[in-house]
Amino acid sequence: MKFDLHTHHDRCGHATGKIEDYIQAAIRAGITTIGISDHSPYFAHELDQPQPTIAMAKSQFPQYIAEVLSLKEQYRDRIEVLLGVESDYYSEHADLYSSSYEPYPFDYIIGSIHQTRGVSIFNRNRWKGLDNEKQTEEKKYYYELIRQSAESGMFQVLGHIDAMKGYYPQFADIPGADAEIDEALKAIAKQDIAIEINTSGKTKDCGGWYPSDAILKRALHFGVDVTFGSDAHVPERVGDEWELVQQRLREIGFTRWVFYRQKQKIIVPL
Repeated sequence: MKFDLHTHHDRCGHATGKIEDYIQAAIRAGITTIGISDHSPYFAHELDQPQPTIAMAKSQFPQYIAEVLSLKEQYRDRIEVLLGVESDYYSEHADLYSSSYEPYPFDYIIGSIHQTRGVSIFNRNRWKGLDNEKQTEEKKYYYELIRQSAESGMFQVLGHIDAMKGYYPQFADIPGADAEIDEALKAIAKQDIAIEINTSGKTKDCGGWYPSDAILKRALHFGVDVTFGSDAHVPERVGDEWELVQQRLREIGFTRWVFYRQKQKIIVPL
């Protein structure tokens, strides 16, 4: 069984292709279960689509759900299509986001931190002028938010949990946040949810997957389940490096990975 839970399409404004293009790419790649998980709207913003190159409009959300469900039925004899979404996590708006998802039959929701203190985690400039102490503070705060997102009960998967290294590879070497990383991993294990191995890091300056082997080893220690997500923003990346991830997880010591159907964990032996 070969699955990929993390794909985008043109509604988010920074991916190319329609949902059906990703489904067809998954079939060509030998994927048996494909998850559609475009970026959630900014539900708390007064505007319908405040950032058209980052996330879909609130008014597009029901159309997105309907299209995925229609394609799920259309392709049911060829591939399993799962309804997902990659949700931003803002602690102050958690209730609003949760209630916005509640009416829909999601198979899973990916919770991702894309901003801290109102600044994108991918913004290179956020690190300029910060001394070592401030850098450590920012790293700790990032993992505190990841812990909170796990404890929110809103998500089945947490996305790219060290993606702050994407355009600042030095992030991985900032010391002093080991306790916060461990607390986040313990919260994930306690909630019985999963982290994704996300292969899109190879397209960023860091040049590798999210999360690092060091974090995956800690995740295994704490009993955290893992899943796979290409985070494809072009159809050609669906399932990218799936076999390599499978092999590396075995080497680290994992014996299984998971995906979600109707928010129920499906265990797949490695």
